[in-house]
Order: sequence, then structure tokens, then C-alpha cells
Amino acid sequence: MIDFKAIADPKLIVILPELTLSIFAMIVLIAGVFGESKKSKTSYNGYISFIGVILTSLFMIPLFGKNITAFNHMVVLDGFAWFFKAVILAITGLTILSSMNYTVKKGIELGEYYSLILFASVGMMLMASSTNLIMIFIALEMMSVAIYSLAAFKKTDIKSVEGAVKYFILGAFSAAFLLLGIAFIYGSTGVLDLKEIYRYITIYSEYRTNPMLICGIALIFTGFLFKVSTVPFHMWTPDVYEGAPSPITGFMATGVKAAAFSAFLRILLSSFSSYHSEYASLIAFFAVITMFGGNLIALNQSNVKRVLAYSSIAHAGYILVGIVAGTPISSSAILFYLLGYGFMNVGAFAVLAAIGKSNFDDIKGVGLKYPFLGIAMCVFMFSMAGVPPAVGFLGKFYLFSAAINAKLYGLTILAVINSAISAYYYLRILVYLYFKGESSAPIEYNASTVLALSLAMAGVLYLGILPSSIIEFLQKSVTTLL
Repeated sequence: MIDFKAIADPKLIVILPELTLSIFAMIVLIAGVFGESKKSKTSYNGYISFIGVILTSLFMIPLFGKNITAFNHMVVLDGFAWFFKAVILAITGLTILSSMNYTVKKGIELGEYYSLILFASVGMMLMASSTNLIMIFIALEMMSVAIYSLAAFKKTDIKSVEGAVKYFILGAFSAAFLLLGIAFIYGSTGVLDLKEIYRYITIYSEYRTNPMLICGIALIFTGFLFKVSTVPFHMWTPDVYEGAPSPITGFMATGVKAAAFSAFLRILLSSFSSYHSEYASLIAFFAVITMFGGNLIALNQSNVKRVLAYSSIAHAGYILVGIVAGTPISSSAILFYLLGYGFMNVGAFAVLAAIGKSNFDDIKGVGLKYPFLGIAMCVFMFSMAGVPPAVGFLGKFYLFSAAINAKLYGLTILAVINSAISAYYYLRILVYLYFKGESSAPIEYNASTVLALSLAMAGVLYLGILPSSIIEFLQKSVTTLL
């Protein structure tokens, strides 16, 4: 029997964005099935999905500044969750726009494609707002299952299928470590709520060194390090990024990373902040090997998508530097960095989606023959390299300043060195765009690609020039977790 009182519960507003996206995901799935022609399916699927993202974004506006919990304190709507939901919606919208032209060229213009993107976004948004370990795991799996399918969407491409299988294996390892860690923590504390775990550790300080609890924390850390692709847990990540459709590669590099770090940060700040001095050295070690591993291996790649994959790994290392600092300022710096990283990375993969190929020889002369694509790629590469006034410079400055304030001088110096190393392969991409001859392959892109790249460039430049209001909001958002 349907409980209409539960449906009418005003606390359903907490998951209103997720409900809206889920409805549109099902509408797109049905529209794809009953489309009369490939052309109609292409336009309807992409446009309906993008309208769903816009409508969800409009529903987010009245939720700004709210602090509500629902479903027995398993889900929360606070400043932290609102921010990550907004970031994920922005990434999703840009991914859909960059996919409209790409799916036609690659012959994958199906409703399932866009439906899976929306369902993956629902999982990402739930990860950001979950305050219960089981709920975090459910949201993670909802996101992961959709991403596995999207990675293999070019089913006639052996690299795509191989990459999806590898990503599934990586995801299985991540899920296994995470679930076992949750079981250990529940076995040692008897609770799953993040705040209750912190309260248990604080009140029963004699159990702070409980071996089962320590093992649980270590396993959860391992699960998230897998999910954000840190060295040595990155393994097949570049293969997955190379094989997946280019818009989906950008979606994975930004949306999945943002969702994983949102859950990881919430767990660290809400439950295990008292263990910071114990885990800081370990996270610092992973930060160093991730930065050097990602940047040094990227130097010798012959495929732009693999370069950006290793770049993504290195950026995870930079973010870990902020986690080592463990201050409210460093936490807000991580949030700002993820926001800027989302715009510049999705934009870079949108350019590759428009080009249609990703080997270095395939991008020769594109900047000269197609000035708009060249300018867009310049903005994104300069931002990733940390050149002002793009957001990449300010993001790194804010993050590294927070590390210096935490007296992490050695770690900050290593991060700056790595940032300098990365400039080589970012500039290498631009050299091929302008100074290595001209590719004979024609490039076709439509208005949706232009809109996606324009919005991404606007985000990169706006955040780099006028960041103050965003930073102030992020500082307030982090305090809700402490």
C-alpha cells in the first residue's frame, strides 16, 4: 500500500535534484525507444537530457543555504552537498552538449547513452549528500554501474570494450575494499552514521586504537584511493580513458573524481578528523608518488587522451596535498580546485570529441584550420598548466598556499616542481595544434559543441578572474562538516 504521507513529506526536497534527473533519465530512455528515425533520436535524446539538467539546476536555486536531513539522517542537504551537486550538474550538462555531435559521428546516438549519463549523475549527487556509510556505498555503485556501461558504449571498438572490462575490475576492487571497511567499522562501533562514528570515537577514546576500527579506516581509504586513481591504484585508468568515448572520458575524469572526493572528504571531516595526525604521513606519501607518477609517465605518451589521463592522476595528487594539510582553508581549496578542474578538463575532452581522434598526429594544425577549437584548447591547457588568469593558476595557488599555512613546505615544493613538469606536455599539445604541419582530416562540429566549449571557457576564465564570492561560499560550506 502506498504511503502518501511519506510522498508528501517536505523532506523529499533533499533529493529533489536526484528525483528530477531520474525522471528525465527514464523519459530519455523511452524517447530513444520510440524515436522514429536516427535523426529524431539524436536531437530528442540530447535535448531532453540537457533540458533535464537545466530544470534540475533551476530546482537547485531555492535549495541554496538550506540545511536539512532526511531519511533517518542518511541524506543531508547542506552547503557542502549543494556545491557538489552544482558541480556535477555543470559537468553533466557540458558532457551532454559535447556528446550531441560526437554520438552522431560515431554512430552511438541512442537514448541509453544519455540515460546512463543522467543515472550516473544521480549516483554522484547522492554520494555528495550521503551521511551514512551504506548510503555512500549504494550511491557509489549506482554511479559505477552506469559508468561501466558508458565506457564500453563503442561496442565495435576493442579498446572501448577492453577498457570497460578493466574499469569494472578496478571498480570491483574499490567496492570490495570499501564494503569490507564499512563492515569492520560497523563491527567495532555499531553505527554507520558519520557523525555517530565521530561521537563514538570521541566518547570511547579507549577504543580509538581498536585494531578492527583501524583496519576499517585503512580499507575505506584504500577503496577511495582506487576510485580517484592514485598511484599505485591507477593501474588501467589510462587504458579506460583511451577506450571510452571522449565526452565520457571527460565525464569520468571530472564527475567521478568530484563525487569520490566529496564522499571521501565528508567521511574524513565528519568521522575521522581526530585521526588526521596518524594518516597525514601516509596520504602525503601517496600524494608524492601520484604527482610524480602521473606527470613523468605523461611525458612519453603518443595519445592525447592518455596524456590527459595521466594528467588526471597527477591532479589527484595535488588534491591529496590539501587533504594532508587538513585545515578548513585547505578543504575549501580542494572544493575550488575540483570546480575549476571540472570546467577545464571537460572542455579539453570536448575539443577531442569534436576532432574525433586523439593521437598527436591527428591534431596537427587543428588550431590553424579551426581557430575556435584551437583557442578553446589553449585556454584549457594553459589553465591546467597553471597560467593566469585561468582558474588553474588560482586553484593551485589557493591549494599550495593552504599547504604552506599548514607548514608542509617540503610537500608544497614537490607539488610546485610537478606543476612545472606538467607544463611540458600541456605545451606539447599546443605545439602540435599549431606548429607541426596540418592534418588533412576534415572536422565537423555543431552548435552544441560551440556552446559546450564557450561555457567551459567562460567558467575557466570567470573563476580565475572573479573567485572571491565562490571561495567565501566554499569556506562556509566546509564548516558544516566540522
